[in-house]
Amino acid sequence: MRIGPSLVALLSTAVLAAGDRVEHRARVVTATAYNATVAQTDSRPTEAAWGDRLKPGMKVIAVSGDLLDDGLGRGTKVRIDGLPGTWTVMDRMASRHANRIDLFMGYDVRAARHWGLREVTIRWIDAPTRP
Repeated sequence: MRIGPSLVALLSTAVLAAGDRVEHRARVVTATAYNATVAQTDSRPTEAAWGDRLKPGMKVIAVSGDLLDDGLGRGTKVRIDGLPGTWTVMDRMASRHANRIDLFMGYDVRAARHWGLREVTIRWIDAPTRP
């Protein structure tokens, strides 16, 4: 099996003990985009659900609750097919959403509107488990 540079980068962030097993996950989700505006969030538009401060340029996603339950917790690094770089789970969406991610686009409302609603494949690595 050939390991690409993005996977190597993700693996290099975790310290694996002998016998640890890493599971690679992929899932097709609906992806929308959001901005740091009161109209789209709440009275603290640059504060994420777990208290992290968001700044324009950060590659951050919010995830629906079912994805949290599927291993996409705070700090999980995610690759999104068709987009460059690695994105980090730092926010969660309202409970009415399912199988969905929301890409943070700072204050660029035009870019978020241009993104619209798309189906994308996301990829991540679960935390190591022992056999």
